[in-house]
Amino acid sequence: MTIYIDGHTYHYEMENLVRLFYPNEKLTVIQEPAAEPAAPCILTSMHRQQDQARLDVKVNIGEFSASDEVFVPTADADFEKTAERAMAVCLYTLLCRCTGKTQPWGILTGVRPIKLFRRLSEQYGADAAKDYFIRELKVSPSKTLLSARTEQYEKQILALSTNRSFSLYVSIPFCPTRCSYCSFVSQTVERAKKLVQPYLELLCKELVCTAAIVQEKGLRLESVYIGGGTPTTLDAAQLARLIDVIQTSFDMSTCREFTIEAGRPDTIDEPKLQAILNGGADRISINPQTLNDDVLRVIGRRHSAQETLDAFALARKVGFRHINMDLIAGLPTETAESFRHTLDHICRLNPESITVHTLALKRSSRLTLEGRGISTDSGAAAAQMLDYCESKLTEEGYHPYYLYRQTRMEGNLENVGWSKEGYDSIYNVYVMDETHTIIGCGAGAVTKLKIPGTESLTRIFNYKYPYEYINGFDEMLKRKEQVRVFYDELSEYI
Repeated sequence: MTIYIDGHTYHYEMENLVRLFYPNEKLTVIQEPAAEPAAPCILTSMHRQQDQARLDVKVNIGEFSASDEVFVPTADADFEKTAERAMAVCLYTLLCRCTGKTQPWGILTGVRPIKLFRRLSEQYGADAAKDYFIRELKVSPSKTLLSARTEQYEKQILALSTNRSFSLYVSIPFCPTRCSYCSFVSQTVERAKKLVQPYLELLCKELVCTAAIVQEKGLRLESVYIGGGTPTTLDAAQLARLIDVIQTSFDMSTCREFTIEAGRPDTIDEPKLQAILNGGADRISINPQTLNDDVLRVIGRRHSAQETLDAFALARKVGFRHINMDLIAGLPTETAESFRHTLDHICRLNPESITVHTLALKRSSRLTLEGRGISTDSGAAAAQMLDYCESKLTEEGYHPYYLYRQTRMEGNLENVGWSKEGYDSIYNVYVMDETHTIIGCGAGAVTKLKIPGTESLTRIFNYKYPYEYINGFDEMLKRKEQVRVFYDELSEYI
């Protein structure tokens, strides 16, 4: 399918909108007038006149052929944003007619709808924000209400952050196996076992050097998150060493939350859990994704549903009082009925928080490489799963405290973090909202330096893979000096 872009710069938005309706279609974007367009094609153009611009959109796909136009005053202070939104609504409306489908998030293609909703609420009030979502952005009433509800909890967490606040992310890029839907930078321990110990030693060194910089600059640590990968691929002694380096190097007196992903039940045992708890980490995540053994096999997980239940019981026995569990809606061969079974069973365990993801097909994942595409049926099933989550989890006393979206998600849906009162994960909110600086250590980690009161972010990238990180470690430490330089320049403002 060809998308023609004539007289405007909105090619990114136009392409993303088309992908919502045709996720598996090969799209070609041509930034010039359409001389002799051949179907299937989409034509978008803008022609400026004296005091207004005419926006034209035409969709020619199969037997469907229709067009629409809209006029936008060029004197509008936000002309470009207004024109882009107007063209998006024109294209969206035509694609809805062409396919017979609507999108739950309307013309929104960004990953942070709650951030937008909050900005609108602060400017115009919550009711006006809801109206804008539904009327101008074509977001469904149910997703609009979910946004409003989530934003109420998010803003309580955001208020805790100060101009000197930061959070720490630590990457352990190893997993027991690679799940078929995963595109994260991680390696199986079977293939990279010899890298684990040298990687850990250098990671601890990076943490010590980073702690010295943030202490010098007087930064305030709000949360720590050790993720990956699967951090519990480390043994108990390695986990204890890593946590001890963090505890002794950073000022933990202001830290509100310390999370370690114990995501794979087949990596969990009592010595590891004891090492985590004794070290002071107060939140872990045990991630079943599903309690359907057949689906677990399809996605490449070498554990059973029972092992997940056993790992949860063991964590409770050891003494953990904040356990999160991740689920994924829309996994291959999962049905709405089997997903309900999973959620019902998880609710009986009564974890403090449950994060419900929608399957997103990443380009480098095995599912995508094997030719699996997003289908209408799977998107409809995922939508049923999320609808059930919202009603069931609300009934069980959970509330939505953060929400984000990704590209190529089944049904163009969302990921939502649900929690019991008092158990919202502040790190999840801070990282998705880009509230304050996130300092990343380890392979694949990205440091995001935030200028308070602005949307400005300066990114510092670590090497992606463990072997690159090890071989280029001196370069890693040089890059961390940019944190010092950033706060030297920012010192008069914070």
